[in-house]
This record gives sequence, structure tokens and C-alpha cells, in this order.
Amino acid sequence: MPPLLSAAVFLTCTFPSTSPIGDWLVEPAPHVAVIRASEDTRTISLTNGLIERTLRIAPNAATVALDNLMTNTAELRSVRPEATVTIDGRASDVGGLVGQPIHNYLLPEWLDHLTADPEAFQFAGFQTGAIQARFPWKRRAAWLATDPAWPPRGRSLTLDFEAPQSGPAGVRVRVHYEIYDGLPLISKWIEVINRGPTAIVLDRFNAEILATVEPASMVGGTTADFAGFQRSMHVETDYAMGGGMDSGLDSPGARWTIDPLFATQVNYERQTPCLLECSPKLGPGAAIEPGGTFESHRVFELFYDSTDRERRGLALRRMYRTLAPWALENPLIFHVRSADPVSVRLAIDQAAEVGFELVLMTFGSGFDIESSDAAYLQQLRELGEYAHGKQIALGGYSLLASRSVDAATDVINPATGAPGGFATFGNSPCLSSEWGAKYFGKLYAFYSGTQLDVLEHDGSYPGDVCGSTAHAGHRALADSQWTQWRTITDFYKWCRGQGIYLNVPDWYYLSGSSKCGMGYRETNWSLPRAQQEIIERQNIFDGTWTKTPSMGWMFVPLTEYQGGGAAATIEPLSEHLEHYRARLDNLFGAGVQACFRGPRLYDTDATKAMVKERVAWFKAHRAILESDIVHGRRADGRDLDWILHVNPTLEDKGMLVVFNPLDSEVTRTLRVDLRYTGLGQRARLVAPDESESELIVDADGSASMEIAVPARSMTWRILR
Repeated sequence: MPPLLSAAVFLTCTFPSTSPIGDWLVEPAPHVAVIRASEDTRTISLTNGLIERTLRIAPNAATVALDNLMTNTAELRSVRPEATVTIDGRASDVGGLVGQPIHNYLLPEWLDHLTADPEAFQFAGFQTGAIQARFPWKRRAAWLATDPAWPPRGRSLTLDFEAPQSGPAGVRVRVHYEIYDGLPLISKWIEVINRGPTAIVLDRFNAEILATVEPASMVGGTTADFAGFQRSMHVETDYAMGGGMDSGLDSPGARWTIDPLFATQVNYERQTPCLLECSPKLGPGAAIEPGGTFESHRVFELFYDSTDRERRGLALRRMYRTLAPWALENPLIFHVRSADPVSVRLAIDQAAEVGFELVLMTFGSGFDIESSDAAYLQQLRELGEYAHGKQIALGGYSLLASRSVDAATDVINPATGAPGGFATFGNSPCLSSEWGAKYFGKLYAFYSGTQLDVLEHDGSYPGDVCGSTAHAGHRALADSQWTQWRTITDFYKWCRGQGIYLNVPDWYYLSGSSKCGMGYRETNWSLPRAQQEIIERQNIFDGTWTKTPSMGWMFVPLTEYQGGGAAATIEPLSEHLEHYRARLDNLFGAGVQACFRGPRLYDTDATKAMVKERVAWFKAHRAILESDIVHGRRADGRDLDWILHVNPTLEDKGMLVVFNPLDSEVTRTLRVDLRYTGLGQRARLVAPDESESELIVDADGSASMEIAVPARSMTWRILR
């Protein structure tokens, strides 16, 4: 392996540019992940030219540098263990070095003076390799505008640790790292392996502990006062539930805490949240039998090179495209209101006629995924075969957690010993109860037997704990959250391997979910139609800062939904064609799909022709429309609003989509940021009528475009 860069060389190396030339968001290919050992074999580093993590492996293994090469910044200020485990009540560090004199920063010359804690798990060896798939993905190529890699490209490193002499006999800890090609991202997780003669209980663990630089300098204030400061890294785990339609660190799997060793910090009360700990808030309390292995949740660390909101959003969206490429599957979805065979066949026929790709028997339709009636299941098999014959995917809706089953099944409040009063939705069945096992058994059997393709799983597990000691799938409170999370994510991963498309209104992307809500208030779809148009574009504009267009669904109530009467309703469709077309333009123009809910997609030949024409337009431009969005002007109903789709890998490298909400034609000169298109100093601007003009791109990567938009309509320009 090539030698690790010395500290002196590192300080003088050239860092990747964030300009259009050499920008990793435009040209990721040069940034190939490598793992290399130093000549003296005392250090190992993971790097891809964007970030670098360096581990000392003698006298024990510990991360001693975490460097953002894009900004020439050291992210680590202090050495900590690579993990911690509490087994049968005894807490132990995994790796780590002790003796650092202060914890504000870490100097290379200190490393030779650091020592190993004899009570910690000790480093025993390492292996490297390619990244392996977290679980199988049976992709639906027709719903993908690109062909994303799975597993992601990059390199993996595994460190093995043996228990100290005073520790649990025969227990090993394996610490895994992955670094990815083309983006500043590292992942980490641990395994606890019991090779001893008796069962052990893993009470607690930390899969990652990073003593990072402070997010801000604040002499006064408490931990909460630091919340408004931007961090240089985004941390996310797949131990995510109950977060709804938003990502971030507000999950049970990771948190920023105060650092008890950091006595020399600026904050007078030493309350700076600059220690990252990645562990469940509760448990896991997992029993590991002899010969058994426990695998933790996975931690993903994305490093930013800017404080610019758009650039940070593009980096985050690149992460999701890499780690959850199934979320790029973006079918056109029709929610049919009734699950009776006649209504479903009509929905399938209409969807196929206009180019929609998925029919879902929606909430309140009568679809019953929990039925074991043989005649009903045969009926669904026949409907599925009918749909497949027309190249339509078919599935339905199931409500999980936001309901009560009975006192023996519902999660138990540990404070009262009874259900109710504490669960996210008031009451919820415990997924580790006997009922939970039967429910998921029915789901596995249903999709295996009917060959249907889609599940909308509402009220997905929200992270509720359970104090019961009588449920078959968990022992007590300590393991209740972990076992329920495993139950639902194992099912979602199985679905992904079967090609079953998942709509889940919670943040389960990293465990196999395809789509979540873009972010909206349901009662807004009972507002007057004109108001819905503007709010819809606002919701999409706001939601796509952190989601790709394909990751978030919107909602179009073709029939009345939660009130509003005739003023809010599109039906009869033929009487509101202008509004219907505007809704299609809003969505397709952003590359976003909605749940079109109603009994039909068209009611007359004119309606069918309009829907079919808009679907054809979307599919003709699908690749660029489903690419990332650069945000222009947010809709406010007062002037033009617009977004720019960008993708430097396509022939159509950009697509400007502009909306006019006013009652008269508007002409404006728009200043558009083209840095992320990969275009050079000149580009071709292609209008809807295929006419072309030359566009001069200024040195800052932006260009001015004069755009005329007819009253209450949308127009676009392609950039090549």
C-alpha cells in the first residue's frame, strides 16, 4: 500500500476546488476511495481526496485525525474510543488511547506518548475490501431515470478487537468503516460476537464517539443555545423512526452531547455540545447466545465544504442518491378510492391509457392486507395479474401503529404498567407482541402469495417503547425499542429485495423505503383551487432542499378531501381542466409525483388527452426533471417563480422551469446559477418550440435569461 501522508506533507497539499472546474458535485469521478497503511504500519487512513480519517493501531486502535480536505480543516480535537459496550452490566471501551494533555486540539507529536487502557478491548487485526450491499435491491428500471450503483462504490475497513483479560470471555468486537467514491461520506457500525460458553446481554453500546471541534464559541448559555449554529458535518443513522417527513439528528440513534473531558473549553459551564455519541437512547438490552452476533445500527457522516444552503443541500441529496438509490424510483401514482374489482380495473385501465405507472388502493378504499380469506386473496391475485398485463404496479394501504388493538397487545406505559398516555399516537400495538408477529407474518404471506407490488404503510413504527414483560418478542423495557425497530426494518429490507415499492410517511429511506411525504398540511387541500396551486409549489420548493424530487410525494385530491366543497374540488375534471393541468405542471415540472386520489384520472376525451399529453411531456424529459433542483424564486403569487434542474452527466444538463401565477403575460430577465450543470462558458438554450439560442455563462457560473411566460401557465428552457 502507498505510505500515509506525513503531517508536514498534509499541511502543504493542494485541496480540491469548489469552483465549477474540479468541483466534486460536478465531477465526482476523480475522488476514488482508498485505504492505505503507513510504512511503519502504525496508522491506517481512509481517504478519497475530499475527507480523510486516520487511525493509529498501536498500542491500541483509535481515530487520531479526521480531516476535511475540501476546507483544509481538522474536524477532530481529541482521541476517544472507537466504540463502547456495556455487557452484563460492565462498561468497556473498545480501542482508544489515553493521556492527551488538553482536548482543544490534537498534535501529531503527542501520539507517541499516548497509551492504551488495559481494561479496554484491544486491537487484534484488520481487513479491507469493497463495500457490500446492506441488503438486496430488486430495481424497477422503468421508474429510474438513471442506473445508480448498488452497492455503492468505495472501500471498507474492519478492525477486530479482543476483550481484555478482565473482560467477558470469548467476546470480540468488530468495528466497520466505509468510505465512498465521489462524496465526503463515511459510515460506521459495530458487531459484538459471542464466542464464549454462555449467553451475554449487550445492555448498551456506542457505535461512534467523536470529539469534534466546537460549532461556535459561546461563553455563556446552555447546550440548547448552540442549536442555531451550523455544523460542518451532517450525521444520520438508519436507527430512525418517529421523525416524520424530516431528516436530521433528532432520532434515537445519535446525539451531540457535552464533553466531560473538555475542561479547557470557552463555555463557562462547559456545556458546549461537541461530543458525538451514536447509540440508542434506550437499550438495546440484546441477549447474544453463544456463537451469536449482534449488529448495531449504522452511522453516516457527511462533511460539508460550505455554509451555502444550496450547496449543503446538494451534498445531502447526493448522499441519499448513493445510500438509498431505490428512493430514485419515481412512478406516477393513482390512489383509487374504492378497492372493489370494478373500480380497480377501471383505475388500471385509465392509468395505462394515460401513462401512469402505479395504482394504489388507498386508505378508506376497503383494501384489507390483513385478510386471510382465500377468495379475497385470489381476487387480488387476479387484479395483480390484470395490472401487470398492462404494465401497471398494484398495491394497497395498511395502517400500523396509530391505532389500538387491545390491552394485551398495545405498548405498555412503563410508568403506569398499562396502555395509553405516552405513545406517539396515544395508543399503538407493540410490534414485538404476539399480534405484531402475526401482523408481519400476514404481510410477508400476502406479498408472497398475491405478487402485488406496492405497500403504503401508514402509522409506521414511531419509536414507542414498551414496558411489558409478557410480549413474546422482547424481554422487557430495555430491548423493546430495538426489537420493534428490527421487526419493521427487516420487513422493509425484505420488500426491497422483492421489488415491492414502499410509501412510508416516516424517515425509513436507509432501511428500504422509497418515498415519504414532501411536507404539507393535509387540510390545505380543502382550500380554494387557486390557493392550492401556489401552496403546492411552495411545499415542493421547501421540501427539495433536503430531498431529491423523487423522495417526496405530494397530494392531489381529485374529489373533495377534508372539506372545502366545490371551490376546492377538481371533479368534475372536465370542468376544471385549466386547474388540473396546472397541478400536473406544478408536479411534473418539479419532477415530483403526487398521490392523485379519486375514482378516475379522466372523465372525457378532452381530459384524457390533456393528462396523456402532460405525462408524455414529463416522460420525454424525465431524466433531467428527476435530477437535483437549484432553487430560484419561491412561489408567492405575486411574480414569476422558478427552479432549475441540474445534471452534468446528461446531454440536457439543465432545465429551467418557470411559473406565472398572474392573469397577464410576464417577461423577466432571470439571473440563473448554472455552476452545477457542468456547462462551460457557452451553452445552447432550447425553447419549447425547439428553437435554439446561444447563452453566455459568466465567470461566476451564472447567466441572464429573458423569459416570457403566458398568463397562469408554465414554460421551460433546456440547457445543453
